[in-house]
Amino acid sequence: SGINAEWHYGRALNRLILFASRRALSTTTKFNSSNVPVLQTELFINNEFVPAQSGKRLEVINPSSGSIVCDVAEADSTDVDIAVAAANKAFEYGSVWRTMDASERGRLMYKLADALERDVDYVAALESIDNGKPFKDSKNADCALAINCLRYFAGWADKVQGKTIPADGSTFVYTKHEPVGVVGGITPWNFPLLMAVWKLSPILACGNTVVLKVAEQTPLTALYLAKLAKEVGFPPGVINILSGYGPTAGEAIARHPNINKVGFTGSTEVGKLIQQASGETNLKRVTLELGGKSPNIIFDDCDLDQAIAGAHMGLFFNVGQCCCAGSRIYVQESIYEKFVKKMVEKAEQRVLGDPFDPKTNHGPQIDDVQMEKILGLIESGKAQGATLETGGQRFGDKGYFVKPTVFSNVQDHMDISTTEIFGPVMQVASFKDTDEVIERANNTEYGLAAAVFSKNIDRIHHVTSALKAGHVWVNAYNVLSVQSPFGGYKQSGFGRDLSEYALSHYTEVKCVTTAIPQKNS
Repeated sequence: SGINAEWHYGRALNRLILFASRRALSTTTKFNSSNVPVLQTELFINNEFVPAQSGKRLEVINPSSGSIVCDVAEADSTDVDIAVAAANKAFEYGSVWRTMDASERGRLMYKLADALERDVDYVAALESIDNGKPFKDSKNADCALAINCLRYFAGWADKVQGKTIPADGSTFVYTKHEPVGVVGGITPWNFPLLMAVWKLSPILACGNTVVLKVAEQTPLTALYLAKLAKEVGFPPGVINILSGYGPTAGEAIARHPNINKVGFTGSTEVGKLIQQASGETNLKRVTLELGGKSPNIIFDDCDLDQAIAGAHMGLFFNVGQCCCAGSRIYVQESIYEKFVKKMVEKAEQRVLGDPFDPKTNHGPQIDDVQMEKILGLIESGKAQGATLETGGQRFGDKGYFVKPTVFSNVQDHMDISTTEIFGPVMQVASFKDTDEVIERANNTEYGLAAAVFSKNIDRIHHVTSALKAGHVWVNAYNVLSVQSPFGGYKQSGFGRDLSEYALSHYTEVKCVTTAIPQKNS
């Protein structure tokens, strides 16, 4: 039945997404929107919380209510210089960090994960007032996955190693994988804690130091993570975390001559600016995880209830504020009308409201700017001839909620079909055959993710091979694990987060060749 298919699908997602930590799934807490204390509001530099040199502050807004949570220090280029100097000092040859056993680096990361797990209720509540997402998602998804990520890369710390090479001639040749040095990280607001940990984990496992600029909208959980890092014993200067704006603090990181690598997650437009800044300065390494407009292909031989559940999760998870959201849904003609009807019913069952209410499963957009952008694109969809099946409006008069929205009769040229909306707006188009849908699915500047729902194994292999995307799901969507790489093709960026693949971005390979009197096998 449909209920059983959805239950089995949800169980698989829970195993891979929600049950990532050892803690039990939880939906309730002693915290609410009015009793979450904010403990850290300054910049974290050289293991101390310090005000911005300029004295400037920026407001943090609760997206669920539109009210001010607090204000935090606003970093600019001067603060970036100070943080980079601290990170460089921590990375000096012979420093405590450089001479520390790799296994000890891993132990510190394990301790950081344990501290985060200890305080998980508070951190999840902080994330919910900062970002607006339901508490149960903050705790059971974001925090759980962050804890899992730290532990995974902690295990890698003493396993990053080179090779001995049987080179020609009387030589002894080996390689070393050395840390690149000071790394700049720039993270987005959609998964504030999780994206910070995605960046920090491989950086630290490989022995680098870091200056991390978090999104100005959502700095609070990363600043608390900094407090935990000091508590568990990370040396001064290894981890530096700044709150600030992209055009000031972010650009200063991208252009800094003493930063050797930048890892960025965010929009394609800003990713291009970071790549340009690298070329105009010191040619620092860059990895970019950027935007997407991911196709989700539903064939008529699929398990329809499974496809409905997967497509729903693929678009409405985190209220559509996912770079890999399956926003272009292609459904084969023979099941199109049935799919749309069931999807509308499911969208209308979503519960919007207080993030601390266990019933809530649909939070607000991050701010008024994002909400108005989404509403504008909805209007363009209506004007260009798509059929608005449900939603399409703001919900309530407080906060930045947009009703779950489903469009049918969507054509590929429409703005809603080509623009990354980053909101709860589903576009459902129909297709006839496999060759047609492959061509349409690939007809985009993006290539982050895609999905295929079918029971035909030959078709599945054919389509997954043809799709130009970095991550392709089969009969699932948004199933992510730290052991699997994540990143895109084309203008969705380059490089990979997570998994063993991420480690290569944070080390330099040094080859050492020594002349010897005689080589023997």
